[in-house]
Amino acid sequence: MTELHQIQDFLAEKRLTIVGVSRNATDYTRAVFDEFVKRGYDVVPVNPLAAEIDGKPCVGRLIDIKPPVQAALFLIPPKTTDDMMQDCADAGIKKVWFRRKLRQDIHSSNTLSFCREHKVSVISGFCPLMFLPDAESFHRFHGFLLKLFGKYPR
Repeated sequence: MTELHQIQDFLAEKRLTIVGVSRNATDYTRAVFDEFVKRGYDVVPVNPLAAEIDGKPCVGRLIDIKPPVQAALFLIPPKTTDDMMQDCADAGIKKVWFRRKLRQDIHSSNTLSFCREHKVSVISGFCPLMFLPDAESFHRFHGFLLKLFGKYPR
């Protein structure tokens, strides 16, 4: 279960990577990327099909990030995370945030087991935008609803 201190710890990393940033400027992943950049984060986009995103060099794999980062935000389907976990470990990433909640399936189970074995802090689910200071009203409202229904991290 995700705890609020994990989210705060993750967001305290001012240099991080976002995995799955789309080349399509109108995609949700680009909105997340743009918001982190706007807030002064040094964000390294990961997309094996792009050389750059909004003028920032893009890498194809986590182990290609130089200098390395400690935190990775995954904006990809959970079934594709299994293949990336060894890269996470090899790159020294100790904090991961899976935007899409990991479900009870074989892929999520493998990913979570790998993270436990390698002492990687896991945030599963939750839109990172609602935890940023001065978030837009839509994201603040989303956070309010989670609090109202007891789903907000403690």
